Amino acid sequence: MLAQQLVGTGDDVPVRIPRVPAREAAERELSDPRYHQYDPNPLQRALNWLWQRVDDLFGAAAGATPDGWVGLLVIALVVLLLIIALRLRLGALRRTPTTGAALFTDRPRTAAEHRTAAEAHAARSDWTPAVQERMRAIVLALEERALLTPAPGRTADEAATEAGRVFPAHADRLRTAAGTFDAVTYGRRPATAEEYAMLSALDSDLSQNRPQLTTGPGAAG
Repeated sequence: MLAQQLVGTGDDVPVRIPRVPAREAAERELSDPRYHQYDPNPLQRALNWLWQRVDDLFGAAAGATPDGWVGLLVIALVVLLLIIALRLRLGALRRTPTTGAALFTDRPRTAAEHRTAAEAHAARSDWTPAVQERMRAIVLALEERALLTPAPGRTADEAATEAGRVFPAHADRLRTAAGTFDAVTYGRRPATAEEYAMLSALDSDLSQNRPQLTTGPGAAG
């Protein structure tokens, strides 16, 4: 900051300028863009500040650890291993099947249409969509027979539970089918030919067997 500024006159007699006007004159001069054309942009300044803080942190840690930089490298390695372990753990959690999503997500179709789509996928060995379409065919067929009350937001698990009351002899197979649907749909696990064959057999058996009708929810007389 300038306290005073001396300005020469024609007679070489120095003139004293008061403190505040001198400071304002200096600020106006320094605000000229030509003095700042090579200044870093705000993002670069922020990055420079961040890296300076990181450098200070590592320097302080190196001085505080018993073996200097060797100890710091050990700490960094431990942190890296923890990050990797956490990443693997979170990935495993994301692969856990989710059972809260609806079974049907597209436009209404008939059970026959879902079966046709399933068989087309199976013919191409696309087992995941084949399993999904076959499970939808199973549930929709029961709705068409008035054995399940139509429910657009129903999940595979809910459908299997309700269908198991109508077909108690197939309750376990229905639960397995629902679990397979969830695993390949929400758990992103590829389906297999054996799983599709299991759902196809269940679909066929349910269509050929008589239901055990009750007065409970989901059943029809």
